[in-house]
Amino acid sequence: MTVSPFDQARILSEALPHMQRYDEEIVVVKYGGHAMADEAAAREFARDIVLLEQTAINPVVVHGGGPQIGQMLDRLGIKSQFAAGLRVTDAAAMEVVEMVLAGSINKQIVSFINQAGGKAIGLCGKDGDMVKARRVARSVIDPETGQERQVDLGFVGEPEKVDTTVLNQIIGRELIPVLAPIATSAEGATFNVNADTFAGAIAGALKAKRLLLLTDVPGVLDKSKSVIPELTVDEARRLIADGTISGGMIPKVETCMYALDQGVEAVVIVDGTVPHAVLLELFTDHGAGTLIRR
Repeated sequence: MTVSPFDQARILSEALPHMQRYDEEIVVVKYGGHAMADEAAAREFARDIVLLEQTAINPVVVHGGGPQIGQMLDRLGIKSQFAAGLRVTDAAAMEVVEMVLAGSINKQIVSFINQAGGKAIGLCGKDGDMVKARRVARSVIDPETGQERQVDLGFVGEPEKVDTTVLNQIIGRELIPVLAPIATSAEGATFNVNADTFAGAIAGALKAKRLLLLTDVPGVLDKSKSVIPELTVDEARRLIADGTISGGMIPKVETCMYALDQGVEAVVIVDGTVPHAVLLELFTDHGAGTLIRR
């Protein structure tokens, strides 16, 4: 479809108030592993992130990589196990996780952003002692006994402390940080951190204007499977309690609530499969997901 010069000018003009709202503000974008599998979509995402930086927004990208980790583990003959919705990460798997997340995926995103005209820097939670993590404790119900039992997830962690010193040196200098969710414990062990949780901790520590969680679903759905455009924290808690929000959406919403509690103004669970979802959410009145406010 060809857009006339007049329509292009109108679109830019209508975006102005939105650009002013986010002028010099920090926006943290969590970018999922499934979306990265398609190179054309990944390059489109990179262009959108560069556009944010060019309009005086300070984007910080946090990426996942679950599908790519699974593929590499399969290639190396390391069997993947899951418990309580998280990958069990033993020492052998942790080496692969770090190699894929902080290595190949991170540098691919950096490369795409740089090719689109930006200046991206790839980092992980280890760099500058940015993120300290503690071992995740999870329990599951044993299907045979019906009893709750603790599960050992190995080197799976959750953020305990975020030091923004390195990010503060980067943000606002025409540089775009791209962060892999790898962290260390106080004892120096390496941990794999869920990318949503990692992004929430980073956004909270930076007091970001917005946290965008790009997913492969349209947003938070009501009981009739329609997208809920906006929620307060109290409404979200009620929907979790009555079972409307369930499964893998629960930890995403809990991450949103944590980030809001840490000072993020609003969090949006965005359908990352929609072309230019980030731009739709930030620069138009037509969002692409569910916005959660305090």
